[in-house]
Amino acid sequence: MNDLPMRGQVALVAGASKGIGAATAEAFAAAGAAVVLGARDLAALETVASRIEAKGGRALPVRTDVADADSMRALVERAVATYGRLDAAFNNATDGPLPAPLADIDPAEFDRGIATNIRGTFLGMKFQIPAMLESGGGAIVNMASLGGLTGVAGIIGLTKVAALDYADHGIRVNVVAPGTILTYHLEAAGAEAQRQAGLATPMRRIGTVTEVAETVLWLCSPQSSFITGAVIPIDGGQSAGVKPPQMYRQGQRMTAPPDGVPDREPAAHGVSTREEQR
Repeated sequence: MNDLPMRGQVALVAGASKGIGAATAEAFAAAGAAVVLGARDLAALETVASRIEAKGGRALPVRTDVADADSMRALVERAVATYGRLDAAFNNATDGPLPAPLADIDPAEFDRGIATNIRGTFLGMKFQIPAMLESGGGAIVNMASLGGLTGVAGIIGLTKVAALDYADHGIRVNVVAPGTILTYHLEAAGAEAQRQAGLATPMRRIGTVTEVAETVLWLCSPQSSFITGAVIPIDGGQSAGVKPPQMYRQGQRMTAPPDGVPDREPAAHGVSTREEQR
């Protein structure tokens, strides 16, 4: 039983078609949970569900528009009707403009980002919370990427409000804030883009979707049972500040690296999660 800590539980992932969402759905399933997958791309969801089922897990793909209230209500209702309860949810779907100077952002793209990121997170919690109350409690994790225009403050604000509202009702609500994570966009950009992204983090490397998925699972587990309303950065130290290429060590003479050679090479590759579910 210890190798299936979520046996008998039901997890929902909104934005599960690729990248971090797909990896997290597969991690929930590997932990023993039945997983409900939501996104607009049903074919991609079915591919994720097939991978889960091939390993003996249970998965239900449901075409979902997170910005539409009826669609989000139906997603939660399908979860409860199929599996009888809801214990965990990851609101991961993101959309909107790519990073650009403010005056260059298209208003329609901006509106789409707000609808998906902020309204989608609100709608997710609105329907997930009543289902979890019926199940005796649960845990929700919301996505608020550090990269790009994602309405981070709005998502964090919604999370803190919900965390306080339901802290004494057995429901915990937290936020993950990834920095540069390996997803298909930077994979396509090539080795140099990946190298530069790695050098931009204090750890001199980029995170993986597995590292984000494992953090989400931990936030949904009893091991984090006294944590709610928190923002967990998964960013290699980016939110702590800027780390120079070389750090001064007391009593040691600093020498410059050869021209064009960074102090340390990145050990992994990634991309901002702002582009994760486009």
